[in-house]
Amino acid sequence: MQKSVKLSLINSCTAVIISHSQELTSLDQAIGDGDHGLNMKRGCEAVLADAEALSDKSLPDMLKSIGTQLVMKVGGASGPLYGTLFMALAKEMDEMPTSESACAAFASAIEAVKARGKSETGQKTMLDVLVPVHAAWVAGGGKGLAMLAKAAADSTIAMKAIRGRASFLGDRSIGHMDPGARSSQLLIETITQVLGV
Repeated sequence: MQKSVKLSLINSCTAVIISHSQELTSLDQAIGDGDHGLNMKRGCEAVLADAEALSDKSLPDMLKSIGTQLVMKVGGASGPLYGTLFMALAKEMDEMPTSESACAAFASAIEAVKARGKSETGQKTMLDVLVPVHAAWVAGGGKGLAMLAKAAADSTIAMKAIRGRASFLGDRSIGHMDPGARSSQLLIETITQVLGV
């Protein structure tokens, strides 16, 4: 993958999370411990500060380095989960991925997140965006994923949290969007925009 594309992905993805950090914090204040936005912002700022060096790496090495940064800088529950996502992507991603090989790498990364979080879809987590987006990618070849990601994030509003800090609220978690689902949606929307899919 060209350096310019990798740099654009880094700049755009970090920018969207940083610019939505207050919204993510507000979502997490409603059902979590209120630190998702701030933690994700801190991690993204660390990645952004290293953008030039990261974009010089091969795509797998870039993804691995980003995952490592997120684990170290984000903290909370999100750091290990997003770190796992990126590091698992790195293990399977080709330097010049096709849609099919990228989709397969995404599938492996989702399974790694499931294992790390001991969670499945329907439990009001980031998986409620990642899994349906992957299924749509398999079925439709990558078209319309941004719209689906939004619908998937919206669907978490009606869910009762089973995993994470929000699960302590029980039925009171219903009526609020999951912050991890929202940050996943933002990243998917941005990646599809940058790549033009």
